[in-house]
Amino acid sequence: MEKVVFIHTNERQWLGALVAAHSFRRNASDPDSFDIRFIHTRDHPWLAAREGQEFLRGGTTRVWRMDDLQSFTPLRFTPPQLMNYSGRAVVTDPDVFAAGDICELLDRDMGGAAVMGRHRSGKDGKAYQVATSVMLMDCARLSHWDAEAQFGELFAFEKDYKEWMVLAYEDPANIGYLEERWNDFDHLDADTRLLHNTKRRTQPWKTGLPVDYTPADKFKDKPLLASLNRLRAKMFGEYGLLGHYHPHPDPAQEQFFFGLLRECLDSGQVSEELVREEISRNHVRHDAFEVLARTPPLEAQAA
Repeated sequence: MEKVVFIHTNERQWLGALVAAHSFRRNASDPDSFDIRFIHTRDHPWLAAREGQEFLRGGTTRVWRMDDLQSFTPLRFTPPQLMNYSGRAVVTDPDVFAAGDICELLDRDMGGAAVMGRHRSGKDGKAYQVATSVMLMDCARLSHWDAEAQFGELFAFEKDYKEWMVLAYEDPANIGYLEERWNDFDHLDADTRLLHNTKRRTQPWKTGLPVDYTPADKFKDKPLLASLNRLRAKMFGEYGLLGHYHPHPDPAQEQFFFGLLRECLDSGQVSEELVREEISRNHVRHDAFEVLARTPPLEAQAA
């Protein structure tokens, strides 16, 4: 059975995706038993074709922007089709890094589920929601997934982006739930298998840069605040007045990322030229090389 780890990404998170790929190979018990493939926004023109159009998100409308930090998210539903609806796949965001053995996930018993992910929230009324930023998929059983068509339904106001992202349109009988350690939200300890730096404002490689993502919809029931937010975007640009990325509150997670990046540089998987280019494009923090210089090797971090 073919097994593939897919990392979906865009230009703004390309360095993260490269570091993530290294982490999966580095910490796998059998790195030759699976492939790693990138799913990049540039290779799926149906995303860019919707630039500037309104779509349904959280019960209101938003404008689709390809330059948003997370314009890659619809691509997380493409792996079954990319694998011709056969085999097993894991898909992750580009800000997910393996601290454990991905082979354990690829080889696990899915208990009859077609797709698995961790619970997104522990709040009452949200127990059904799946965090699709990491999914394990039995691709043969997901032949009804057509990401491009489903993406189009958002713009026809037939489906809501937020509901799509949490598998609300999927038959619950098809869904299984992973342990939190397989998508650990900004939490790193000895039990963590996949670390997800999911809080965008504190992603360790972005510290100090101007915010380049659209904040989550939190004003649906507060029309005045929603109006002020729309006015802000109209007057100052989509990301105007949103401030800057903050340092990650857990220094160990910053060290983990930069320890992985150092190994990528030392092995030639990532070039110094690429890092400097990403810095110049405001995709990577400007003091990245200073942080690298003070970051201990991963072996020393684990000691």
